[in-house]
Amino acid sequence: NEEQRDLAFGLLKASLSAKGLKLSKDIMKLNGTLAELANNFDEYGEWLYWITIMGDPSSTKPWGWQIDGHHLIINYFVLGDQVVMSPVFVGSEPVHATSGKFKGTIVMQDEQDKGLTLILALDDAQRKEAVLSSVKDGNNALSQAYKDNLDLDYAGLPASKLDEQQLALLLDVIEQYIGNMDDGHAKVKMSEVQEHLD
Repeated sequence: NEEQRDLAFGLLKASLSAKGLKLSKDIMKLNGTLAELANNFDEYGEWLYWITIMGDPSSTKPWGWQIDGHHLIINYFVLGDQVVMSPVFVGSEPVHATSGKFKGTIVMQDEQDKGLTLILALDDAQRKEAVLSSVKDGNNALSQAYKDNLDLDYAGLPASKLDEQQLALLLDVIEQYIGNMDDGHAKVKMSEVQEHLD
């Protein structure tokens, strides 16, 4: 009901940054737009998401929560003042509602722009190593549902092969995603990323 929904969003608000909360809500709205466009409210919709609480919320024992639905999956684990927000999947189809109930809602533009800026900053040899496939001929996902225990080799361009400017652009991309955590935990996570970037 509405009161329970408000409490669920309260949990997200306490865990995520303002940016992360807005992104989550906007992805849900755009799933409503997809339902309108496909005229399929059984598979898509703003409220077709599930909240799971794992363990009992505690300041001393491990616990966590998950939101799970189309294009929005966040796993959030807590132990004392430590947080791990992983795995996470955010996306949208469409990314911009040009009509309907949620007209004007738009997501993932900064991520797209910063990713494009990074790839354009690579030289030809780096780009060849970074881009794993230049065609999308069907489902070429390497890992997804029903591929449990997949042994996935390292692929792509190691950060150790980037120059100073390219590393800064990579950190901008990473920060777009880590910045969905609440600000304090995001700061800790970004320092871990910087320490282990190579």
